Amino acid sequence: MSSPALPPGVGMRLLAPTDAAALAQAYRDNREHLSPWEPLRDDAYFKEAGQADQIAGKLAGLASGTEVPWVLTSDHRIVGTITLSGIVRGPFLNAHVGYWVDARLQGRGVGSAALHRAAHHARGPLGLHRIQASVLPHNEPSKAVLVRAGFTLIGTAPAYLSIAGRWQDHLLYQRILH
Repeated sequence: MSSPALPPGVGMRLLAPTDAAALAQAYRDNREHLSPWEPLRDDAYFKEAGQADQIAGKLAGLASGTEVPWVLTSDHRIVGTITLSGIVRGPFLNAHVGYWVDARLQGRGVGSAALHRAAHHARGPLGLHRIQASVLPHNEPSKAVLVRAGFTLIGTAPAYLSIAGRWQDHLLYQRILH
């Protein structure tokens, strides 16, 4: 499985403790863009200290082998994230993947390329068999990103996650890695 290149000027690297200020700024810049697709967030989430707490949790997950958090970058700014989470070993060898891309970079192939890279990492270094994603049924752009990244629809989960303040159905997608 090849890992396609990200668009020119876009990078992908592991999240670092020093990313708190830049990540808080990225979330503030995209707050309105992301609000229909995410849980309700309090104001602390959009501040450097709030992101420092989030980063500490994600890096603890990285250290324990249950999570791999990346940031997407462009022009020395964070322009998105992609995270493998809930990594399960044993007979399942599975992870969930979540992602978002800055509104200004939508439609440039950033999300699909990042998902391909995450899948490549999940299959190779992590040795996973499968990754899965959930998406709101009316999120057409995200569904298209998943399909372009080789995911297939496997079903619907009623009242799956509390997004934008209410329990909402989600479509479940998977990508079998080997």
